[in-house]
Amino acid sequence: MKKHNFSAGPCILPEEVLQKASEAVINFNNDDLSLIEISHRSKPFVDVMENARSLVLELLGLEDKGYSVLFLQGGASTQFLMTAYNLLNNKAGYLNTGTWSSKAIKEAKLFGELIEVASSQDKNFTYIPTGYEVPSDADYFHCTSNNTIFGTQMKDFPETNVPLICDMSSDIFSRQLDFSKFDLIYAGAQKNMGPAGTTVVIIKEEILGKVDRVIPSMLDYKVHLGKDSMFNTPAVFPVYVSMLTLEWLKDLGGIPFIEKVNEKKANLLYNEIDRNPLFTGVVDTEDRSNMNATFTLTNDALKDTFDSLWKEARINGLNGHRSVGGYRASMYNALPLHSVQALVDVMQELERKA
Repeated sequence: MKKHNFSAGPCILPEEVLQKASEAVINFNNDDLSLIEISHRSKPFVDVMENARSLVLELLGLEDKGYSVLFLQGGASTQFLMTAYNLLNNKAGYLNTGTWSSKAIKEAKLFGELIEVASSQDKNFTYIPTGYEVPSDADYFHCTSNNTIFGTQMKDFPETNVPLICDMSSDIFSRQLDFSKFDLIYAGAQKNMGPAGTTVVIIKEEILGKVDRVIPSMLDYKVHLGKDSMFNTPAVFPVYVSMLTLEWLKDLGGIPFIEKVNEKKANLLYNEIDRNPLFTGVVDTEDRSNMNATFTLTNDALKDTFDSLWKEARINGLNGHRSVGGYRASMYNALPLHSVQALVDVMQELERKA
């Protein structure tokens, strides 16, 4: 029996996706060749890439709306650099809600004036700032929709007349949004799509080509778009697994279906955190993430007992990030509801033993 996997990333993947992916590594398309042996320019893999890109637009409701999809390498961390390289001509606004937005800000400062419109660093990123204004003369506004480390999630996004850029690495495809509000979305695959090694970038093409600088080819969105994500050899296996995961999500009923499942999982766990006197949530209630629930024990003397209980229950990846401590339960799309119930059962068992 597989363990209950609450790892923050790389993420849990659907069992059927893992099965199909493992078969493809041995024999892809019954061609007696491995997926990771074939040419990335062969028709079988070109079909994979085209299908993956098409599924992204379909699931997000962005078909025929001027958007294109790239599968690139270097993780979201490279996108911190690429967004600024391609879009920041004079100044940009950034919302600072955690470690990853802080890293994005650091990279953007290399290319122009950076305005931090608001930050929640004063309380160790335990809330999402509100009441800020986005400069109307900014080249773009950048935010992070979900903060994996601290467990906060943006429930609303600002209305602005400048391009809206969002790092959705840890909650893309998990909830319904008007994705057409965003001009560029990027997300590392290893939370809700596939294994580490590829990053999806969804771009409204009309925002490109407006900076004065010369952009190196490998960092130029227009170059990658012109080559359909094939400017250099793509991460073949991660793209394929991402395609399988997107097919799995589509077959389930897409984002509307999985959003309801994710809400059930989050409600189950947060209700127990709030009910059980031995636990307390880390972040402000209204900003809690449905993907990453962070919590601590109210009595540290129970830590060894609790750790033994959840490990005995075959629960994996529950320790909090070192910068926060405590515990973090990551409930990505493929995590089943019964895994969350297993964690809740352990929390209740600790209460009975205390």
